[in-house]
Formats: sequence, structure tokens, C-alpha cells
Amino acid sequence: MFTGIVREVGRVAALDREDGSARLRVRAPETASRTAVGDSVSLNGVCLTATEVTNAELTFDAVPETLTRSSLRLLHEGSTLNVESALRAGEPLGGHIVQGHVDGVARVLSLDAEGEGMRLKVEMPDELERYCVEKGSITLDGVSLTVAVSRPGRLEVALVPHTLEATTLGGLKPGAEVNVEVDVLAKHVERLLEARGRLG
Repeated sequence: MFTGIVREVGRVAALDREDGSARLRVRAPETASRTAVGDSVSLNGVCLTATEVTNAELTFDAVPETLTRSSLRLLHEGSTLNVESALRAGEPLGGHIVQGHVDGVARVLSLDAEGEGMRLKVEMPDELERYCVEKGSITLDGVSLTVAVSRPGRLEVALVPHTLEATTLGGLKPGAEVNVEVDVLAKHVERLLEARGRLG
């Protein structure tokens, strides 16, 4: 489990593709120092297992399912990534509950200056809109954010200066894809209500 509070921006040092899968070597010294082989790490919101760890780099295998459902398929050597280690017992839950299971991909509509921060607007997949509520939580590329505006086909979030400095979101361009994970609690509530309706 993660919190959506990015601790480090990593960089893809090597990327090998074969039979629809990919092996990524990511340079992220801070994360590598606290990660062991077998640990879970979030890369742009996607939970992957570290298969090799050195002093400064981590290696991950991404299967076709992961690449198909996320923007990781667009990575190349030199790409930057939002990196977060899995939450440990006793650590503060600074963002919200994030599983690292991407629900879909949104497309950036615009990123405009707003005071000292910026306003990010994205085109949301139709099937995810019902989970988005204003002032609720959303994860974009692994970053825990608060929904500022939720409209049919569009979602807006405000990015504060720290988020712009500590993540990759400030470098997004119109047309870019971002990984989306909606609030898992909303999905559980929906399923419970569906079950209640079937039971009468």
C-alpha cells in the first residue's frame, strides 16, 4: 500500500522490451537505499516488485497487462518517474490509501499557471467519472491529489508549489497520458450497494 506522497523523482536508466513485456532499470538512490529485493515500489502510480537493487538503482519487470493498462508503455531511457516506497507500519498516512493498481489512463487537456501553483485539467475515462467527487481524493501518476472540479469528461486539480517541485506533474504537456487510480473506498461502497440491491 502507498499514500501518494512522492519521495523521489527517478529516471529510467535502461529499458529492455521483449514479447510485450519490459524490464526497467530505474535510478532512484533514496528509494534504493530503503528497498530490498521483493519489495513493492510505486512507479508513476503502478505497483511493481523490485527484482534487483543496487546502491542507486532498482530493476523491475512489467508484464503485458501492466503495460497495456498504464502509461508505462510510453517510457524510454531518460524518462522521469514519480517513485514511492510502500508504506511501512507506523509511518504517517500523509495522502490517502493508494494501492498502486491503475484503473485507467487520463489525457492531459491543459496545465496553466494559477497563483503560485498550477491548474491541471485532464480528460477522464467515462467509466471512472462516477468515482470522482469534488474535494475527494484522486491519484494521478502516483501523486495523491484533491479533486477541485469534476465535470462530465473533465477533472481538475490544483498543484501547489511543493507538488510541482517534488513530482513530474509540472512538466506535463497537453496530450500526455497520466495513470489514474480512483479512491478504492468509493469502489468498495459501490460494490456493497450493488450487493445490497441484489439481496433486496
